[in-house]
Amino acid sequence: MIWNFTKMHGAGNDFVVLDGVRQPIEMTPERARALADRHFGVGADQLLLVENPSHPEADFRYRVFNADGSEVEHCGNGARCFVRFVHEQGLSRRNPLRAEICTGLITLNESETGEVTVDMGQTRFQPADVHFMTRGLVNAPLHHDTLWTLPLPDGDSVDISLVAISNPHAVQVVDNVDTAPVATVGPIIESHPRFTQRINAGFMQVVDRHTIKLRVYERGAGETLACGTGACAAAVAGIRRGLLDSPVAVHTRGGLLTIAWDGDSLQMTGPATTVFTGQIDIDKLTQNYLQKDAATP
Repeated sequence: MIWNFTKMHGAGNDFVVLDGVRQPIEMTPERARALADRHFGVGADQLLLVENPSHPEADFRYRVFNADGSEVEHCGNGARCFVRFVHEQGLSRRNPLRAEICTGLITLNESETGEVTVDMGQTRFQPADVHFMTRGLVNAPLHHDTLWTLPLPDGDSVDISLVAISNPHAVQVVDNVDTAPVATVGPIIESHPRFTQRINAGFMQVVDRHTIKLRVYERGAGETLACGTGACAAAVAGIRRGLLDSPVAVHTRGGLLTIAWDGDSLQMTGPATTVFTGQIDIDKLTQNYLQKDAATP
């Protein structure tokens, strides 16, 4: 089966975007992994699938699959690319658009400058909202519910803020984001047994009250050049801790995102870029990918 696809990125966070409205798309974990593989497939942090909605107030349904094949709740950078894709492909001229995700509805607006603003939906902070098990934690939470101490396997610990923006996030403050142990501590936090559905691990450096630098080790994808929901989570966590004021400029390794939060409405603004379009034989690609996996010792 031949699939048409578009390669896009939002501040360096890259995607394979698929039109499930005008062509039949049956996504499986194996197909997602094959497409996302950077050596044997197209290559992407996540896959975005645009479908007809089931919700009566939505224009489209928008689904996200990580590079490891798992389906996740939301992707902020992907949401901006979704809007650009829908407009460029002529699927709709509506602006703003309403998109159905697995946790509800989000609103997205493309400006004349080409940037996209996404109303990111509900923000939550309870441990249950990020599937975090608190039983047995001795000295947590700190500062009411804004900071928790997470014990690490080596006997050390990190203080984290828990934020759910559809996706679950654990945000910590670091002195220098460039030297932060993202590659080593990131995967430990992501798969920590207290997070029963894994977590996105954010490392935030506060520059001033309206500016941060951020790196995120994403659940199922590893470190990406930018994470939209991660940028939102970091900004919200900083504001709740009294370290930041809205709006917050979030400098990621892939570009700049702007987050505005008034305690209720959460909005993210940033770029969305189309790189190229193509076609791929998904069955042949997946077969080759699985053979490669089987041959790997």
